[in-house]
Amino acid sequence: MPPQSFGLHAIGQISIVVRDVARAIAFYRDTLGMTFLFEFPGMAFFDCGGVRLYLAKAERPELDHTSIIYYRVPDILAAAAALTERGVTFTQDPARVHQDERHELWLAAFKDSEGNVLELMSEVAR
Repeated sequence: MPPQSFGLHAIGQISIVVRDVARAIAFYRDTLGMTFLFEFPGMAFFDCGGVRLYLAKAERPELDHTSIIYYRVPDILAAAAALTERGVTFTQDPARVHQDERHELWLAAFKDSEGNVLELMSEVAR
């Protein structure tokens, strides 16, 4: 993929840092009426009009104050290469972080010009 043709256009997931996942599930599901998708220990997922909302405790202290936007890309390796050519430095190279019977989930992390964490995500059918 030529670098000039690549661009980020679709948000696949937004992460919101929470202190109490069970309390947050109740709020987002019962109070806000959002569609609950599934949960794993320490995290929960909701559908928000096709964008996945991911609630979890911060994995590291430096993430305890931020949300993360995940940009959906069809080919994470090509997307990471295009961004690297544009000067982006990845803090986490593309890696498979989850797999189930339906798909593999790949993520890659980088920071924007203001130090905010952004991630690429790619769900590859199995």
